[in-house]
Amino acid sequence: MTYQHPGWGQQPHTPEPPKTGGPGWAKKRVVIPAGAGLFVVGIMLGAAGSGGTETAADSKPAPTVTKTVTAKPVETAEDKADAKPAKADKAEEPKKDDGDGQKVPDFVGMGLQFAQDAAQEKGFYSLKSHDSTGRDRFQAFDRNWKVCSQNIKAGKTASTDSTLDFGAVKLEEECPASDKKAPEAAGGKMPNLVGESVKAARGALASGTSITVTDAAEDRMVLLESNWKVCTQKPAAGSALNGQPVEFTAVKFEESC
Repeated sequence: MTYQHPGWGQQPHTPEPPKTGGPGWAKKRVVIPAGAGLFVVGIMLGAAGSGGTETAADSKPAPTVTKTVTAKPVETAEDKADAKPAKADKAEEPKKDDGDGQKVPDFVGMGLQFAQDAAQEKGFYSLKSHDSTGRDRFQAFDRNWKVCSQNIKAGKTASTDSTLDFGAVKLEEECPASDKKAPEAAGGKMPNLVGESVKAARGALASGTSITVTDAAEDRMVLLESNWKVCTQKPAAGSALNGQPVEFTAVKFEESC
């Protein structure tokens, strides 16, 4: 007996071709309610609009900023004239001191510094002093000098604008009977300068005059000329002055020529 396999003699099995059209559930129709459809469409439109399309709410105009500027009032010519300070009436202006009506005190015998202070208390501020001996010494320390004379007599009424000139000597010296005037060249002639201080003699000549001073006693330098007196002079007194050099010999005042 011949054994036959169950599949022998049958037609070979041909696999069934796959069905097209996707799975079965895809062929089913999806039904979306009408209200839900509008909601989906609205979402889609909103998403599309957010890409660059402004909505009605977003398209509101930017608020306008208003700045208030207060204009400065224009000043007229009349206003400027009114703004100027009014001039004070002449009657209200302080009166200037005419300096009249002051009696001059007696300053003779006072120390020079004390006399100057007393003069200022009376309103006299224009003050000067000179050497009564004619030596043309400078009053460097007023407390070391005393008053011998004054140019305006004591008791006379004078303006406080007047200049008071005090003649003075050093405290240890005696006042001369009268102030000795400084020498001066007159008429283009050489004055007599013997006995004068070298400083006064120099002052009597033109400022451009060439002057040589030598010590008549020793070979000393003549430094403080107001302390030296002239012993000899060249040219002689009365000679014409034509710009020629002048020569003096001198010694100190306490010495003899």
